[in-house]
Amino acid sequence: MCGIAGFFGGGEMEDIRAMTSRLDHRGPDAEGFYTESGLFLGHRRLSILDIAGGSQPMVSADGRTVIVFNGEIYNHADLRAELIGCGRVFTSHHSDTEVLLQGWQEWGEGLLSRLSGMWAFAIWDAVTRRLFLSRDRFGKKPIYYFQRQGTFAFASELTALLAHPHAPRNLSEIARVKFLAHGFFPTPHSAIAGIWKLPAAHNLTITDPASETNPARYWRYEIEPRSDVQSEEALCEEFVSVLRRAVERRLIADVPVGIFLSGGIDSSAIAALAAQVMGGGALRTFTIGFSEASFDESAPARRMADFLGTQHSVEKLDIEAALNALPEIFDRLDEPQGDASLLPTWLLCRFARREVKVALSGDGGDELFAGYDPFRALGMASFYAKIVPRPLHKAIRMLAARLPVSHANMSLDFKLKRTLRGLDHPPSLWNPVWLGALEPGEVARVTGSDFSVEQIYSEAIASWDASKSPAIVDRTLQFYTECYLQDAILPKADRASMMNSLEVRSPFLDLEVANFARTIPHSLKLRGGDTKYLLKRAMAGVLPDDILHRKKKGFGMPIGSWLQSGRITPAGISPFLQKKLKSHVSGAADERLYLWCEYVWQQWLSRRKGVI
Repeated sequence: MCGIAGFFGGGEMEDIRAMTSRLDHRGPDAEGFYTESGLFLGHRRLSILDIAGGSQPMVSADGRTVIVFNGEIYNHADLRAELIGCGRVFTSHHSDTEVLLQGWQEWGEGLLSRLSGMWAFAIWDAVTRRLFLSRDRFGKKPIYYFQRQGTFAFASELTALLAHPHAPRNLSEIARVKFLAHGFFPTPHSAIAGIWKLPAAHNLTITDPASETNPARYWRYEIEPRSDVQSEEALCEEFVSVLRRAVERRLIADVPVGIFLSGGIDSSAIAALAAQVMGGGALRTFTIGFSEASFDESAPARRMADFLGTQHSVEKLDIEAALNALPEIFDRLDEPQGDASLLPTWLLCRFARREVKVALSGDGGDELFAGYDPFRALGMASFYAKIVPRPLHKAIRMLAARLPVSHANMSLDFKLKRTLRGLDHPPSLWNPVWLGALEPGEVARVTGSDFSVEQIYSEAIASWDASKSPAIVDRTLQFYTECYLQDAILPKADRASMMNSLEVRSPFLDLEVANFARTIPHSLKLRGGDTKYLLKRAMAGVLPDDILHRKKKGFGMPIGSWLQSGRITPAGISPFLQKKLKSHVSGAADERLYLWCEYVWQQWLSRRKGVI
C-alpha cells in the first residue's frame, strides 16, 4: 500500500517532491522519483510484499516502461508463472508491482481483466510518451487528477494535488451541493472545481497534457442472476468456498496481518474463515469499544474471538477520548467526509497498527448481500407508496416528526423519520434521500443554488437506471455498490487506514466473490425482513447462533449528543443553519447529519486557508 503522484507537462522536481511529501503517511517506509522531459512520477511506499525488491517507481529492463502503483494484486503469483511461461524474465523475487509492469508489456490493457486485487496505478511508455492510469473495479484505491494550463497531474489524495502550482483552487459549487445532499462527494466530483476523481473500473490515457481526455470504463458490477439456480445447500457450499479463497489470498504478506472484529456477521465470517486457513491461535483480531452502551460492540467481538481462540486485543475508550481525536483527524483529512464512523474506524486502525501492518475487514458484505436497514424498508415503502395518498402521507410525516428524539445509535425514531422523508420522492431517490444530510428542497435553500433534483442526484439516478433488473432490491443493490460503496465506505476505510499507515483488505470485494454475488437472485440476499439471507445460512455451523442472528448495529458515534450538548458546534450565521442548530439543541428534531456535515466542512476549510 502506498501513495502515488505525478504530472505530465508543466512543473519542476520541487513540485513532485512537495506532492509526495503530502503522502508520507501512506508510505512511511521509502520514497522514490522518476523524471523524463516533462514527466515526473513520485512514490511513497508502505512495504508489504517483497520488501527488498519492490521499490518504486519501477522501470522495465529495457527502460521503456515505468510504473507507480498503490494497492495489492492477490493473484500475482499465478500471473508471474503465466508471464514466465510467455518468456518473461523477472528480477524481483515476488513483487506484485513487477507483475503489473511485465504484464502491461505482455498484454497491454488486456492485463486488467486478469487482475484480482485493489489498485490505482500509472504506467508511462517512454517510446509513445503515453501515460495510462487505472483504478480497481470497486474503487478501493483513489486517484484524483486535474488537467489545466498544459499540465495533467494526479495523486492519491486531494491535498497532494493542491501542492502542484497549476492546481485549481476554487471550491466546486455543485460538489458542495452534492455533499450536503449525500454526505459525500459522488465520483467524479471533488471539493475543488476542476479536480476530479477517476471513477472505479475506469482507465484514463494521456498522450498530450494540453488535450482533454475522458475516462473509459472497463468493467461494471451488473446483477445478472443465473438461470440454473442450484439448491440453497449447494449455493451455501459454493459461497463458503469462494469466500474462504478470497480470505486466504488476503492473508499473504511479508508483514504481520490481523482482522478487524466487531462481532457482526461480516467481520466474524472473515475471522472464522481466516482461522480455518491459518488456525485460530495464530490469528490476531482487533476491536475497539466505548463506554456508551449503544455504541459499544466489544462484548460480542470478545465472544467471537473466544469462540475462535484468536489472539484478541481490545481497546476500550470513553467518548471523551474519541472526541479528543477529532483535531488530529481533521488536520490530515484530505477531503470532507460526512460519515461520522470515520472517527471509530480511525481509532481502530490506530490501535491495530501497533501490532500489524495489514488488516482484513468486512467491507462490502452489506452492499453485495443487502445488509443495510434500508433494504428491510423496501417492501413496506413500496406498499406504502402505492396505497397512501400524498395528503395523508404529509399528515403521517407531521405526526412522526412529533416523536421524541433519541440520539442512540440507529434509534427507531431516526429510522422511521428517515423512511418517511424518502417517500416524498420517486423510488430512484429513496436511497440517497434516506442516507443524505438534507432533503432536495433544503439543499437549495442552504446553498442558494438552482440545481435541479436531477443534477443533485445525477450519479444515484444513473446507477439506478443502469440496473438491468426491474426489481427494486436489485436496483437498490446497484446504487449501494456503485455510489455508496465507492464514495462513502471505501474512502472512509482508505483515509482512516492510510492516516495510520495501515493497509486494509476486503475479502467480500474479491472478484470471485463479487461474481458469485451478482449472479444469485435477490431473494437469496433479502428474504422477507431477513437481510444477508444466504450469508447467514452459509455461515450456520461456522459462527455461533448468537453472532449469526445478532441485530446489526453499525459503527457509529454519539454526534447527536455532542451537537446537542455543544461539545461540537458548526459556526455560521446563516438563518438556515441557526434554525437547524436551535431545533437540534432543543430536542425538537434530529439534525445530526446536516450539522455534522457543516462542522466537518468548516473544519476542513479552516485548515486549507492560503491553499484554496
